[in-house]
Amino acid sequence: MAMKVLVTGSLGFVGPYLTSHLESSGDEVTGLDRAGPEAFDITDAAMVREHFMSASPEVVYHLAALSHVGESWSAPEVQFRVNAEGTLNVLAACASLGVRRVVVIGSSEEYGTVDASTQLADESTPLKPVTPYGAAKAAAEILALQMERATDLEVVCVRPFPHTGPGQTERFLVPALAGRIAQAERDGGSEVVMGSRHPMRDLSDVRDVVRAYRLLGLSGESGRAYNVCSGISTSVGSIADMLAAASTSEITFVTDPALVRAIEPPPLIGDAQLLKEHTGWEPEFTLSETLRDVLATKRSVAL
Repeated sequence: MAMKVLVTGSLGFVGPYLTSHLESSGDEVTGLDRAGPEAFDITDAAMVREHFMSASPEVVYHLAALSHVGESWSAPEVQFRVNAEGTLNVLAACASLGVRRVVVIGSSEEYGTVDASTQLADESTPLKPVTPYGAAKAAAEILALQMERATDLEVVCVRPFPHTGPGQTERFLVPALAGRIAQAERDGGSEVVMGSRHPMRDLSDVRDVVRAYRLLGLSGESGRAYNVCSGISTSVGSIADMLAAASTSEITFVTDPALVRAIEPPPLIGDAQLLKEHTGWEPEFTLSETLRDVLATKRSVAL
């Protein structure tokens, strides 16, 4: 079913992938972003309402956010202004303008600390965020679900676990490692620096993640939150080794203390069973395929 949709944060890492998938599915897409031709600021309630009124969407995919977990510690008040208050502005505009549904993109960071014996989080797991980013995202979800109960607006909340793919900035793990490996290949070198090999990640391909977003826009149950995840825990060391295996050079990793975080997030594995039951979603990309594609992109960028 084709829809008239609006995407906030359309020019970030995930936004272009989602826009492309929506358009290939027949949807009519309006994209808004702070880096767009007309800078879109979700903290400006009047601006949000004006743009939403002009676009008149049936469904809004709310991606716009500050997304770097580590950087949230330096300015937690900005995290809440953008990620929580900005979400409230989006919800209020949608409710007042008769938008049918909003898909609010949260984060697995909302879970924070989980049962150490299982390290597993499904949608019933209590939210105990341990970072300002996670707390702001949890607050945004509470606001979203309250709006769903108080108005006619349909709201689906999403808790995506870490995801990567070609085009992601090197502020994040996989493209940072891939960029260093591609540089080593060009320089004829072999040593690549990295942080700790021990942290675990439940990592998905962004192309799988945006398919889940559209399916939830179509058939997710209003008033619910859904995990989007692989359900597989992989160590940073294994991710690095898979990238090295795809390299044309013999890569040796060297630990750089400056890249080792003082505090690593606790291990967390997602359960996507609810998403699969409600939408039929299944991931299409293996982690090895994703990593090869990221590395290939890093090679091509430098050519």
